[in-house]
Formats: sequence, C-alpha cells, structure tokens
Amino acid sequence: MIQSAIRGRRVRFALVGAGRIAANHFKAIETHGERCELVDVCDVSPDALQAATARTKATGHTSFAGMLEKTTADCVILTTPSGLHPTQTIRIARSGRHVMTEKPMATRWKDGLAMVEACDSAGVHLFVVKQNRRNATLQLVKRAVEQGRFGRIYSVAINVFWTRPQDYYDSAKWRGTWEFDGGAFMNQASHYVDLLDWLIGPVESAMAFTATLARNIEVEDTGVAALRWRSGTVGTLNVTMLTYPRNFEGSITILGEKGTVRIGGLAVNEIQHWEFADKRPEDETVKQANYETTSVYGFGHPLYYDNVIKTLLGEAEPETDGREGLKSLELLIAMYLSARDGKRISLPLEY
Repeated sequence: MIQSAIRGRRVRFALVGAGRIAANHFKAIETHGERCELVDVCDVSPDALQAATARTKATGHTSFAGMLEKTTADCVILTTPSGLHPTQTIRIARSGRHVMTEKPMATRWKDGLAMVEACDSAGVHLFVVKQNRRNATLQLVKRAVEQGRFGRIYSVAINVFWTRPQDYYDSAKWRGTWEFDGGAFMNQASHYVDLLDWLIGPVESAMAFTATLARNIEVEDTGVAALRWRSGTVGTLNVTMLTYPRNFEGSITILGEKGTVRIGGLAVNEIQHWEFADKRPEDETVKQANYETTSVYGFGHPLYYDNVIKTLLGEAEPETDGREGLKSLELLIAMYLSARDGKRISLPLEY
C-alpha cells in the first residue's frame, strides 16, 4: 500500500547528481514553487555542488548516505549515472521516501525489476522521467492514435541523428560504459524507444545491429533495429551519435491506412506532415504545436513534475511509474540481446 498523501504543505524534493540534466529539474521545481520545494542536493563534485546550491539555496551534501540520514524530503530525484539508479533507488525506498529517476531507469533488466519490487515493498512511488510524452506535438499524435484516425498502422520509422564528440565521453569516466551509461540506444535514444510502446503499442519482437564506428567507448555510437508489433505493424529505429557537424534530427513517421504523420525537427518539435482521410477543423491549427528548441531535452519536465506533485498530494495517479518505465527498458534490453547474439528476440522477456 502506498504511503498517505501529503497534506497542508509543499512537497519536498531532494536531488542527487547535479550534472547537465539537473538544471531541467531545478527549473521545473521553480516553476511549481507554490506546491513544491528543493530542500537538499547532493553531488561528489565540489564545483557541481557549489553551483547547484548557489542556484537553488538547498542544503548541499557530498555523501548520498549522509543526505538520506538528514533530509526531510518526501521524494528523492536521481539524475546520477544510470547504472547507479538501482542501488540508490533501493536505499531511498528503504528509507521510506518516494523515488524519481531520470532515463533510463536502469541499464540491466534484473535491476529494473528489483527497483520496482523495492518500491512496492516499501509502499512508495517510483517515478521514471518520460518528459517527451508531454511535448505538444506528441500529445497530438497520441490523441490521433487513440481516436483511430490512422486506421490500421502499417509502418513506423524513428530516426535519432545526433552527435556526441569524443570530448563528451571523455568528460566523465562513467560515460560510454556498459555498467553506468549504455550506448546510443540506451542513453541518447531512450525517450524515442519509449515512444514505440506508448504511441504504437506492445512490441512482439526486435532484431538489431550495433556498431562502435568512431568513438573510443565500450558501447555503441550507432545502431539500427527492425521491429514487429503485436498488431502486425512493422518499423525501424535508426540511431547515431556521429552526425556531422551537429545534432540533426529526432523524428517519428507513422504510416497508416487512413493517415500519414511525420514529427521531426531537432527533437520531435515540428509537425512536418499531418494528413488524414477524415478531415477535422483542428487539423488546420496543428502546426501551432510546433516550438523552437536548441535542446534535445525539450520542455516537458515542468509538465512531468505537475503529475508527480499531484500524485504525491493525492490528486492524481502517476502517468509514468516504474512499471511504465520497464516497458522501454525491456525493449532496449531485447535490442541489445539481439545485437549481441545475432538473432531476433521475442517479447516479453522472462521475468
């Protein structure tokens, strides 16, 4: 049973890992300042911690265990390397606090399952950040799918053509490692893998190839996958971190019996084609959902936090909990198994 809802005060957050994505969380918490506050922040880097405390005025900690002993937070946010999420999640859950993890929730299937089990046993929520779902462009596509406007969906193509130079991977020892980071599929394309199930439905099987073509890292800098959904839909996922000279495209194209849609731009931020057999008045205004972005992260974090805060206040149900996070992790692991073993991997994986 989940802990009782918070009443009569603001939700208190603590954050562990004050790296590049932490700024999105700081901004989201500031946006909802009337309903939540950041009380603690932790990082092993003195410079990162100093910058974080200067911005947020939260209490700083260099020790994760020390912060857990002292914090009054209701929910601890993990923006640490992905491979650390499982052990940190389990410790947070056992301390009686809710957990929010950035993507991916884990780098190994068994670890993702253990995270969900630990939070269930402790009666706390496990939130997995999937902020791209809140993008206005993708909300329109989701609605069109739910309304049946595509008819039967025949084919889906997702492209993530970005760039990560060698100095990006060299900036921290954990980057580009199997244990802590994962490669182009697991790390950079994680939110796009999430769209495969969230928009189209359960995947039946996957066949993938990965390659490390240019970067000096353990994991892949490039990968391709062929997918078959339980509905019969087939599709592809094409990912590379070697695009010259900069991030080029993050897109999804859906081809259906009665509709064709392409959402493109740097990070699925532009409706580039929108055509259905059943014309509707709102079709004339869909391009108003387009937005400019210089960041691949988009602007979904404040919208994601709105649901988390409402859930902790007892006003809503979580949109992306641990089990929802497992869906994309399961598909990611299936693709890696396929690339490693040279065969098609069927889903679901063994629990």
